[in-house]
Amino acid sequence: MSIVKSTTSTATVGADRSGSWMMTAAPTRLMGIVNVTPDSFADNVHRSVTDAIDWGVELVGQGADLIDVGGESTRPDATRVDPEDEAARVLPVIEALAGAGITISVDTVHSSVAAAAVRAGAHFVNDVSGGLADDQMWSVVANSSAHYILQHWRTPFSHRPTHEAVVSEVADELWERAQSAIEAGIDPDRLILDPGIGFGKTASQNWELIAHAQVVSDLGFPVLWGVSRKRFLAQAYAHPTQPWQRDAAGASITGLLARQRVWAVRAHTAPEHKAAIAVAELIRAEA
Repeated sequence: MSIVKSTTSTATVGADRSGSWMMTAAPTRLMGIVNVTPDSFADNVHRSVTDAIDWGVELVGQGADLIDVGGESTRPDATRVDPEDEAARVLPVIEALAGAGITISVDTVHSSVAAAAVRAGAHFVNDVSGGLADDQMWSVVANSSAHYILQHWRTPFSHRPTHEAVVSEVADELWERAQSAIEAGIDPDRLILDPGIGFGKTASQNWELIAHAQVVSDLGFPVLWGVSRKRFLAQAYAHPTQPWQRDAAGASITGLLARQRVWAVRAHTAPEHKAAIAVAELIRAEA
């Protein structure tokens, strides 16, 4: 287990255990993905706890600003995971990476896992269900110091598309969910939105949402975009692809979103996305 105490990434600026420093104005942040699952759609690697810790450290060394640790796959037809099993997967990884000064997000829909992860050192709770999967989630977050990433997913754990006017529907529903989260006690300054690319949306609807990314930003909250390795990116290639062969297309989208200075992008690799963000910033400087 090779924990590194110092890296070149801003992810180690960890004296502020609330993660609030990560919310200051800056170029688009890069959230690196660490899956501790046997059935992730995105790669053909099942990482042990030790391997997951090492991979998180490596992502930070390559430029990731924070690490998102997940123990349950949300791909179509994935087997649901008991919260106890999920916690056993993610907590040792979170404890080790947070102990090394790395800013951590936990990717979970379970309030009990979120609470344990925050106690273990997580700064962000990344809830792909937007609070719909566990009615205790918002209370747990409200009573913690964690920031909350509220993703749009109209029908959690069903990937059947149901949208007709995807941009306006996603924006309206995110706004309504955000207001409900605030009424439940979550500080609006700790709230981040995610439009839920790939979650109950067709490929065309995913592209449409990205084309109108500013509509989501105009809601007035920081926005996280997660497009890395998702199935719709295969349309950018003239040949069949495996998820891990779609990183160039994902980085291209990162560059487009970084021109708007969205809060963060979530990705499985770091170098291509950091370069895309750097290019966007160079263009912004001359625009």
